[in-house]
Amino acid sequence: MTSAGRRTGRAFTNVLGKEQSYKMEQKKDGMNYAPKGKPSPVVAPGEFCIAAIALDHGHIYGMCNGLTEAGAKVKWVYDPDAEKVRRFLEAFPEAKAASGEEEILSDPEVKLVCGAAVTSERCALGLRAMAAGKDYFTDKAPLTSLEQLEAAREMVKKTGRKYMVYYSERIHVEAAVFAGQLIEEGAIGTPIHIDGFGPHRIGNPKGRPEWFFEKEKYGGILCDIGSHQIEQFLFYCGVKDAKVSYSQVGNYDHPDYPELEDFGDAVLVGDNGATQHFRVDWFTPDGLSTWGDGRTFILGTKGYIELRKYVNVGTGDGTSNHVFLVNQDGEQHFEVSGKVGYPYFGQLILDCINRTENAMTQEHAFKAAELCVRAELQAVKVK
Repeated sequence: MTSAGRRTGRAFTNVLGKEQSYKMEQKKDGMNYAPKGKPSPVVAPGEFCIAAIALDHGHIYGMCNGLTEAGAKVKWVYDPDAEKVRRFLEAFPEAKAASGEEEILSDPEVKLVCGAAVTSERCALGLRAMAAGKDYFTDKAPLTSLEQLEAAREMVKKTGRKYMVYYSERIHVEAAVFAGQLIEEGAIGTPIHIDGFGPHRIGNPKGRPEWFFEKEKYGGILCDIGSHQIEQFLFYCGVKDAKVSYSQVGNYDHPDYPELEDFGDAVLVGDNGATQHFRVDWFTPDGLSTWGDGRTFILGTKGYIELRKYVNVGTGDGTSNHVFLVNQDGEQHFEVSGKVGYPYFGQLILDCINRTENAMTQEHAFKAAELCVRAELQAVKVK
């Protein structure tokens, strides 16, 4: 066995040694996808308080799940919709309903504000949170325009606060976390190309909020769910900057919602020569057992990795988080649900306390946001 192969073996032995429970909730609805894992606190109880503001997207539950499992305490929640607050308190009964945003932002105990606002409003919330001295953790996409990006950069520079992003399809998927570990250990050599596929189920459109169908508010499909794909490209291939070679969008099957883009794809070229193609869409059929058959293929100079994130199609075994590795040592298949965990959240808490950047650098978070906006801005409408 080669040294890379031995490292891979050690990595998976360590993975198997972790007894992390893993439970997928709301498998049929990506908007309410909120993974749960085993508590792995990095702080003492009550040491790190967070708050939730703006519950427009169900990802707020996954964000707060990850942070509370890492030891955070949800102290406050606020949304103008009382029913959303009621449901949130059922999931996080330790939280208190705030009378307004200001009650949260003026509380010195709150260190991190989590938000899942309407996409076009996420930056404004972040600016208010950072101006109040809080770090900010927002759902993806973190913003919808280059003007918002510039304002966020300026506020980070002015305040020294963090503007972090919940790129859940990497940081909250164990297969994706494990792939990063394999790449770091050299299991496939140098990554040079990624193909990413991010299909989603739209379900009954009438069950979606109105803003979901207004492009000015959701930002377009490449900005919205395409942000996951672009962030993974930067991370896995070690890309610091990239250019969008081409991008296109279309509305193929939703004439009643003319501003909805139900399909998009793009090609990017990184500053180190690595390349990416990705496709995102809203065409997951009802017959699939989960909300989307998310796949990622990572080609390296010494091998390749395939991720089947949420389902192993056709097996009916109910499993997820499948990682396939092919390199000079042969073919390997790992099913890693409950065996890897979600280190991002503990790292983020410690980053906020220690002012470090181990979970994700600020520049990485902003570069992914910038590129998804640029992909959307230059996209050709094909349908």
